[in-house]
Amino acid sequence: MDYTAKLDQALNKLHEEGRYRTFIDIERENGNFPHATWTRPDGSKRPITVWCGNDYLGMGQHPVVLAAMHEAIDATGAGSGGTRNISGTTVYHKRLEAELADLHGKEAALLFTSAYIANDATLSTLPKLFPGLIIYSDELNHASMIEGVRRNGGAKRVFRHNDVEHLRELLAADDPEAPKLIAFESVYSMDGDFGPIEAICDLADEFNALTYIDEVHAVGMYGPRGGGVTERDRLAHRLDIINGTLAKAFGVMGGYIAASAKMCDAVRSYAPGFIFTTSLPPAVAAGAAASVAHLKKDQERRDQHQTQAKILKTRLKGLGLPIIDHGSHIVPVIVGDPVHTKQLSDMLLEQFGIYVQPINFPTVPRGTERLRFTPSPVHGPDEMDTLVRAMDELWSQCALNRAEMSA
Repeated sequence: MDYTAKLDQALNKLHEEGRYRTFIDIERENGNFPHATWTRPDGSKRPITVWCGNDYLGMGQHPVVLAAMHEAIDATGAGSGGTRNISGTTVYHKRLEAELADLHGKEAALLFTSAYIANDATLSTLPKLFPGLIIYSDELNHASMIEGVRRNGGAKRVFRHNDVEHLRELLAADDPEAPKLIAFESVYSMDGDFGPIEAICDLADEFNALTYIDEVHAVGMYGPRGGGVTERDRLAHRLDIINGTLAKAFGVMGGYIAASAKMCDAVRSYAPGFIFTTSLPPAVAAGAAASVAHLKKDQERRDQHQTQAKILKTRLKGLGLPIIDHGSHIVPVIVGDPVHTKQLSDMLLEQFGIYVQPINFPTVPRGTERLRFTPSPVHGPDEMDTLVRAMDELWSQCALNRAEMSA
């Protein structure tokens, strides 16, 4: 076996299909988000504006967050020193879990090193807790949810995206006595559409199923205290397990689940992804706790975020660009070809200093390749004007189709 040749073959396939992913070296500028400095491969530097970041509210530079992190690192040092079971649980971790439980109106919360790990570890562990569990998973669930369901070794059913009737058919076809769980998302990050939360909760009640919702792209940004779409729609009490992240709207790092005290205790006790992983550094936990607490009271920042998204979508629609608008903060512009998507991304970066990463298969289906913009309260009018002007010019230059009306 020529292992090197196999690696070349795999990488060349990505290049040939136009979906090879490249990293760009950027240095974010504290106090000046969304501006950053790009170091080109030749070592030269260029100022850029980041339009694809997940620090949705700019909390990664908020003084309250930074002060909490500085205080914690001065008090405790850098690392946590171990897993949560072996010396890695500190007052900062407990404080953060209490803030998260309160955010979602749950008895408890459980921290993980990322929301990916939280999804994977929890969903792969639940069949150990409920033997014979059948998991019903939306077909567009995040890769972390898919992986957790796949690895658990139990039965799974995949229902068509947001198709409540299809979900009902699948539930009705299974043994009424079998334990069941429905896994779905509140905001789907690639199209920006919302899950039918209330209708799924109604089905869960009818078929005696547990509910598991991923609120990663909603926590901090929706609801009167940032508890997500479930809080906004006053449905959080109907969800058995809520998954969220600390790395997007909260501007730091980590993931979690919020649920009953017994559910969190059971996952804590049985999930290898929790048991055998070093816990978050105390400074990270401290910063995240400060961010969560602050955003519970900062409705103005949430309102600014939604306003910026509406303005950008309105202006791009005015150019006739094929955007998807489901009313969320996510702004996808559909290019429909991986080569053109990468070309647009490169030209925006080189010619205008605008950084937006191309989104290609397998993140999205083939033929729906896109640029995904994430406007925030720290994107001002000048940054918005530059982006809209650049998209208009480059869309024409690349001879891409325009739409009379977006989806």
